Amino acid sequence: MHKIDFDLVEMTMDTMKYVIDRVSSTTTKIGKPKKAEELKALVGETVTEKGIGGEYAFKLWRKHLAGANVPVDHPRNLAFVPASPTRAAIMFDLVTAASSIHGAYWMEGAGGIFCENEAMRWMVSLTGLPEGAFGVFTSGGTAANLSAIVTAREYWRNSDAEHKSQKGLIITSIGAHSSVKAMAKVADIDVVLVDTEDCLEKAALQDAINKLSPLEKQRLFAVVGTGGTTNAGIIDDLEGIAEVCEQENLWFHVDAAYGGGALMADSVKHLFKGIEKADSITIDPHKWMFSPYDCGAVIYKNPELAKDAHSQEGSYLDIFKDEGAHGFNPTDYQIQLTRRVRGLPLWFSLAMHGTDRYKQAVERGIELAQIAGRLIDEMPHVELVRDPSLSCVLYRRIGWNPDDYKHWTYQNHESGFALVTPTKWKTADTFETVSRFCFINPDTTEEDIRMILETMA
Repeated sequence: MHKIDFDLVEMTMDTMKYVIDRVSSTTTKIGKPKKAEELKALVGETVTEKGIGGEYAFKLWRKHLAGANVPVDHPRNLAFVPASPTRAAIMFDLVTAASSIHGAYWMEGAGGIFCENEAMRWMVSLTGLPEGAFGVFTSGGTAANLSAIVTAREYWRNSDAEHKSQKGLIITSIGAHSSVKAMAKVADIDVVLVDTEDCLEKAALQDAINKLSPLEKQRLFAVVGTGGTTNAGIIDDLEGIAEVCEQENLWFHVDAAYGGGALMADSVKHLFKGIEKADSITIDPHKWMFSPYDCGAVIYKNPELAKDAHSQEGSYLDIFKDEGAHGFNPTDYQIQLTRRVRGLPLWFSLAMHGTDRYKQAVERGIELAQIAGRLIDEMPHVELVRDPSLSCVLYRRIGWNPDDYKHWTYQNHESGFALVTPTKWKTADTFETVSRFCFINPDTTEEDIRMILETMA
């Protein structure tokens, strides 16, 4: 299978041409999904006993399959939390794959892990955590949040023999990312939700703790604050939460998977005051640090606690822990053993462009949100639901119901113009369907925003 032949050389050339065209293109189509049955009818059987050949398989990809995806870096893809990996990061993702590095242990991946750690030191410096803090790259925010909470849970269990037989409990707000509830299921812990989709304030958190039963207070071990909610870009009262956690002897985790990139921005960094007091922090470089999917990160104030929780034992693994390995083993600090060196593209892009360019790109996302807010204020058919926060903008089309938003989304997507999706926002005791922008790509223009809003008229 590894024998060099003309088909492989031709396929390599086709692949490189495709990649170069993709990263240099300024007219990428938005793309739209097709049903599996439809795709099957177009491409037929692709996995066969004899194979269909690389050239033909690649032709099927280009002609029928590539267009059935929505590129996360399209300038008018403003749904969910999109991404905008730099060309440097994309190209070095190819190098990462071609290098075949196992990134679990220093013994096998010293060069790649060294580069990851250089990027990680920069990320840690953004948080203001004390000396000794460090982290590791994960597959994304869910894995990072899970790794942090498992660390917190094991630290809590080991602090008191009685805790070993108790089911842990954490507190967060309803505005927290869905991954917090998802990872709580995996970790088998309970979650108390503070009923606010807006900023989680110190007083509301303290009130929630005070309302717990004595047994629930014994089971409570952590609070998850959010540094930029996915839905609206809201930053919790991190300093106030830190004070409560210190007073109540609770682990303080900050989920800044989306918003963590804004720690680079001088215009909003003050809003994160208190994050430097966290015990652990999640940041996703594949969101607002311009890395390709999949690249998350978890950072610990005291990494040794994570090592105590996650370090795996096995006779065939002993050699990696021997003194001869003399290096940092990423697998010891998060839930995965097998891992690629997913921080490498971030390192290369940072090394190539410098951190000032990154700061400018993040500031542009914040500026685009303010531009969108101004345009919405100027147009009679739309209005802001709340002021823009970070790079998120919630707004409503006056007079529309939920079906109107869905129809509008599908219509714009079907035409290949844009992908902007509705969300829900809680006001009083009801959830209202509204529309939402999330700006990550600095190539998005004011005219892009104006044209999208005009399709609502």
